[in-house]
Amino acid sequence: MWLKPEEILLKNAFKLWVTEKGNDYFVLQRRRGYGEGGGGLTGLLVGTLDTMLDSTSKVAPFRILHQTPDSQVYWSIACGGTKEEISQHWEWLEKNIMRTLSVFDSSDDITSFVQGKIRGLIAEEGKVSCVQEDDPEKFREALLRFEKWFDLPQKEKLVTYYSCSYWRGRVPCQGWLYLSTNFLSFYSYLLGSEVKLVISWNEIWRLEKTSNVILTESIHVLANGEDHFFSMFLHLNETFLIMEQLADYSIKRLFDKETFQEEPSLSDPLQITKRYCLETHARNEQFRAFFRLPKEENLLEVYESFLWVPFSHFNTLGKICLSESYLCFASQDGSQCHVIIPMREVIGVEKPDRSSRALIVCVRGKRALRFSEVRDFERLANAIRRRCGMTASPQHSASTEVTYCFDHWECQNLISHFEDNPEEVALMVGQKDSSKAVSTEALMTVFHPQDTENLDPKMEQSWNIHFSEYGRGTSMFCTKKTRDLIVRGVPEALRGELWMLFSGAVNDMATNPGYYSELVDQSLGTSTLATDEIERDLHRSLPEHPAFQSDTGISALRRVLTAYAYRNPKIGYCQAMNILTSVLLLYAKEEEAFWLLVAVCERMLPDYFNRRIIGALVDQAVFEELIRMHLTQLTEHMTDLTFFSSVSLSWFLTLFISVLPIESAVNVVDCFFYDGIKAILQLGLAVLDYNMEGLISSHDDAEAVTILNKFFDNVTNKDSPLPQTVQQNSVGNNDKASSISKVDISDLIKEAYEKYGDMKSEEVESMRKRNKLYVIQTLEDTTKQNVLRVVSQEVKFSASQLDELYVLFKRQHFLSCYWMMNSPVLLHHDPSLAYLEQYQLGFHQFSLLFSLLEPWSLCSGKDALFLWAFRLLDENQDGLINFKEFCCALGKVTPAQFIQFSKTLYNLFHSDPEEESLYRAVARVTSLLLRMEEVGRRLQEPTSPQKSSTSPIQASSTPEISSDTPNTPITLEAGSIPQEVEWSFAFEQILASLLNEPVLVRFFERPVDIQARLDHAKSAQLKAKTNK
Repeated sequence: MWLKPEEILLKNAFKLWVTEKGNDYFVLQRRRGYGEGGGGLTGLLVGTLDTMLDSTSKVAPFRILHQTPDSQVYWSIACGGTKEEISQHWEWLEKNIMRTLSVFDSSDDITSFVQGKIRGLIAEEGKVSCVQEDDPEKFREALLRFEKWFDLPQKEKLVTYYSCSYWRGRVPCQGWLYLSTNFLSFYSYLLGSEVKLVISWNEIWRLEKTSNVILTESIHVLANGEDHFFSMFLHLNETFLIMEQLADYSIKRLFDKETFQEEPSLSDPLQITKRYCLETHARNEQFRAFFRLPKEENLLEVYESFLWVPFSHFNTLGKICLSESYLCFASQDGSQCHVIIPMREVIGVEKPDRSSRALIVCVRGKRALRFSEVRDFERLANAIRRRCGMTASPQHSASTEVTYCFDHWECQNLISHFEDNPEEVALMVGQKDSSKAVSTEALMTVFHPQDTENLDPKMEQSWNIHFSEYGRGTSMFCTKKTRDLIVRGVPEALRGELWMLFSGAVNDMATNPGYYSELVDQSLGTSTLATDEIERDLHRSLPEHPAFQSDTGISALRRVLTAYAYRNPKIGYCQAMNILTSVLLLYAKEEEAFWLLVAVCERMLPDYFNRRIIGALVDQAVFEELIRMHLTQLTEHMTDLTFFSSVSLSWFLTLFISVLPIESAVNVVDCFFYDGIKAILQLGLAVLDYNMEGLISSHDDAEAVTILNKFFDNVTNKDSPLPQTVQQNSVGNNDKASSISKVDISDLIKEAYEKYGDMKSEEVESMRKRNKLYVIQTLEDTTKQNVLRVVSQEVKFSASQLDELYVLFKRQHFLSCYWMMNSPVLLHHDPSLAYLEQYQLGFHQFSLLFSLLEPWSLCSGKDALFLWAFRLLDENQDGLINFKEFCCALGKVTPAQFIQFSKTLYNLFHSDPEEESLYRAVARVTSLLLRMEEVGRRLQEPTSPQKSSTSPIQASSTPEISSDTPNTPITLEAGSIPQEVEWSFAFEQILASLLNEPVLVRFFERPVDIQARLDHAKSAQLKAKTNK
């Protein structure tokens, strides 16, 4: 069978494979222990191991690898159970592929072509079999085993399962890995030895693919300080992807609720499935990220096709991706060329040649794109026409010419019509005149009009040639040449236009006409915490630039920031947004700057601009990982890389704007809008590499910071038209600083791309996901340490006991969230709250955990006791208690709490050896206290009329409450608490009364084995069923 191309790690480990055939591009191998010869002792061991494995995890005995002559990288492309099966694949490759490969000039092109062809074969084979992939009967059997072995609540949703080995030390345990919505579970039973493992996704710190001498490929899971390794998967990459998606799903749902609420496809944890939820969601995310599309877009259809590239005069193989409002194309590797065509730009669809299965899409601007070899080209044509009809504006909805154009001459007529009537183009795009209060010019044009015209003629000419060849606007081809021009620099007059195009903000603005003006009208004049912070930072935003020394620039900045805070109150306003927005306003119109800010905050830098800046912390961790990979000399000298994390935070938050002169920083922003965070990471590596010698010789962090600051101060931009008075002054402007050689920003960016440009965006995203788990757990650990530091001063538990208790409390919080979307605890979770308030329990969760820890859980009146205890602990009466309040309930019961529990305490003594004595002691203490209260009140009010003698005293004569009526304490609360508030006796009186009863003193001072209760709770927590 054909396999999705996967890179092979440690291909010769243990020499498990024997090469039977080979050429310059492909290798056919047989696994030792199969076929002729058997392979001696190694073959015997391999064959024995394969025999022990489950049928779903056995390694196929034959495989085909792809390689290129000048590369050491191998890709698996096919496997087979018999020699006949694998020979058919080999013959097909020799007949259909070998001759074609000779026309390619580079190894990368050969590999890209082979991978694309194999994926196409898999897609064709999968159309028939995909419906029957999951066997319902087998899955039902697996579900029964899952429920039996792990005893989890029935609501826990099993997503998928795999056969694999779990390594305990150096011994593998063959068994089954079950992946459910909230847990990773493993079970093995071999030779009388049972291995059972259950790990919550929200407890995982690390999830990564690893390889070493013993384990060629495995999945490493770090949770609760323990390492777990799983290996011998049939499809390791598929398994890892599902695990990664489930871990990310759990993190978003439990720790990042704001982001999770924006993803309705995953809103119900009881409906999560492998294919229709996780895989679809991941595919849509990848599609939107690659083409920079709005979050509402979903990938609906994919077609393999050739696209005629006019500037190169050849057809490039790639895929057409169709969403609700966009037609996108990307070549095989994604970097050769890609194009995005909004449906609003399409004016016709033509099918010129049925034999070549071709399709011509006509767009505004006298342009047409020709797709050929589209397998289902008629379906694609109908889909495009249908979506064009849906997105057409009302002025043209009745015109069939716009969306149903079959004739070539009609296409040409429509193109000419729109060229001659640009006002109709504006109507179709959806643009409206902005409010008069909104600035319609970029600030650079207003304050330095002569400088925007003073362009480098060579640079301007290069971009004009590019536009003439590749097109201009939303349907422009993006190629390697486009990136080369970006690296060299962007003319001042084109900067705003290209930022809008590459970020995708041009599509946001076109599909939301008038939205910004409405936001400005609604938001101006409002007073919130965000607006107060905005006003405070307005004059700190590029204060050296004339645009922000005037009311024009300050007012525009205020409107953009206030409008965004009004649009997205979950982010509101965060420091560094003002600096970024200031630069956007210099080169883009006000409304464009707003949509650029939306693209950065919500799409390109997710989770950056919030209270915890999780996104920036994640990218810092990625940056550290890249430093270890690429700058080994630096890591050998500085083993602790946290220094670079603290220094680079401003680099990521402001895209180097806060550290570089403004005329140089805008070139960095150019690269960022084209390549995303990858450009910032590359530049960061180049900066450290350039200053390697100085950083290695530095004696402390302060000296290293000084070296980097001096370097940034001497980064110049020879192509900048800005006058010297606008350029930022160097903060280290002294004789020593002036002796440092100048560095041109274009040369620095070019060096970054040459040295680190081979880093792929997919790799960066994978590193982001891997490090996000660690960053989230580190923040959670910081929260725990702060909580424990506060609570430890109030209770008498040891540090280890308090730590275990916090883990139980937090897990109980999550258990209430696992199987309910409307859990009140989940709704109240807010990471921005104080540490103590981030995790809280409602009454039901409290009673479940309280019953596991307290020795009174077997009493007949425990429900009444738990309710009274909860009400007593819930001081603010919000129906939730935090960890500190919970701990107070676990210490020794104090005399002050005794009065409020007096009528319930009788139930505590049930089955106690001294039950009768305790009962009488409580009656004597209660009676004595009530009598003292009455005497004290009479002494304070000598003139008060005679009270009925039945009030407190008679009540004390019948303090007993039937244990058969558990709701009695609830009814007593309303009548008891007001009387207790009016009591006038002192605490010393209560204590003295209690201490006079030795039997009570012995009961409450009886030592409780807290560690035993903690151990019991840990083992029984998941088994505690919730009663509905």
